[in-house]
Amino acid sequence: MTTPDGQLSTSSPAPLNRRRVLAVALGGAAATVALPLPAWATDDQRPGAVNLPTLTPEDRRIVRQASANRAVNDLFTLSEKIGPRIGGTASERRAADFIARTLDRMGYDTTLQPFPVADKFLAELSSPTRLPWDLCWQAGASPQAALDTKARGQVIDVGAGAPENYPADAAGRIVLVDYVAAQREQLVATAVAKGAAAVVFLPADAVAPRRASAFSPTLPGSASTPVPIPVVGVAQAQKHRLRELVAAQRLVLVINTTAHRNLISNNVIGERVGSSGANGPVVMVCAHYDTVIGAPGANDDGSGTVLALELARVLKNVPLEATIRFALWGSEEQGLIGSRYYVRQLPQTERDRFLAVYNNDMVATSWDPATRYWLLSFDGQDNRATSEVTAAANRLGYVPQISPVTQRGSSDHQSFQEVGIASANFSWRGEESPALLEPPYHSPEDTIEKNISLERLQVSLELIGAATFATAKPA
Repeated sequence: MTTPDGQLSTSSPAPLNRRRVLAVALGGAAATVALPLPAWATDDQRPGAVNLPTLTPEDRRIVRQASANRAVNDLFTLSEKIGPRIGGTASERRAADFIARTLDRMGYDTTLQPFPVADKFLAELSSPTRLPWDLCWQAGASPQAALDTKARGQVIDVGAGAPENYPADAAGRIVLVDYVAAQREQLVATAVAKGAAAVVFLPADAVAPRRASAFSPTLPGSASTPVPIPVVGVAQAQKHRLRELVAAQRLVLVINTTAHRNLISNNVIGERVGSSGANGPVVMVCAHYDTVIGAPGANDDGSGTVLALELARVLKNVPLEATIRFALWGSEEQGLIGSRYYVRQLPQTERDRFLAVYNNDMVATSWDPATRYWLLSFDGQDNRATSEVTAAANRLGYVPQISPVTQRGSSDHQSFQEVGIASANFSWRGEESPALLEPPYHSPEDTIEKNISLERLQVSLELIGAATFATAKPA
């Protein structure tokens, strides 16, 4: 999800036959995540529905085969093994290669579409005594400070960062400083004058349910003469944990900063030509696979990515009239760069082939208030994508959970609607507004354990799968 627009409460265990315990290696330590599994049969009434489903044969094929349980295995690879996937960096490329291999194995004609993106400046935080494993510890690094270097030191919290806030023995320490944009350069200058080894800027808490994200602090006045020490920006969740650790014990922190330059991001496209031939209509299912700094991106947008991969599995051998195309976009978080690049390369004759583009961005949050499945159109108007999902919701019995078609961009459907291609974005969000997103959004807490509901992922699979099949099936 491109623009910021609200934790998972712990519940008592469900019966074992309705849960799956998933083990994942995190930093060498084994962790288990217990997620409630979808528990309805093909013809059962769905959660939130008021009627039993009235399924077509095509719907039944989707419902019987689409599996959130299987999709979450891919999600482990993306969000836990690879982690943050910043556009153009090596981690994003590992994710692109994983997605391409997965589509290749399923028999799709798979291509990587490269395009240039801006430099990135990142930091990794660690400690000899280990930082809490349940948070991602990637942060942003200032491009006007020390890069491709390592700083190590005992951490001190200097609060507002004025000279009087520093102890006498600040030299060689890593300092936690409250970030104030208008004062950032003076705050860094004070830290340098005091002999600090590095500055860790702590963002102000965002208005709930929002939480501030990690960031790369800019220091315009230092462009010609870079600051001699690393300067990094952490997320709100990291800030509170660091302050707790400093208050409770002597904390030694290691900060590694890296400049990623001359970057190439990639779109991953998998296609199977339908019975109408190479010039026939196209139906696309898509999502973005990159993330913001410091976010493992389980829901944003690992969930949409694995939805697309799971539907690719379900539809790989199904007779279809239309060409089915699965697209996973790079560098969405930098401004829809990947999808806009793709659309710009399409001649009008190719654009005219599209029947519908089903974009999936944040389709599995476990945040309790996210009870509405939003149909988001850039122009606010109904089109083939929104109408097919609405029809699928009627057949599946999900209507009470579905929003009216609502005007909103800020995801890859916008790139298609800007040139007249029928498209929409589909997403679980709060009941009152599509701007009401879960607290882990764009944060180190966007993990499977803290921000994924397999039940909502299954609902999303059924809705998009049924709509896609209805659009692409033989006449």
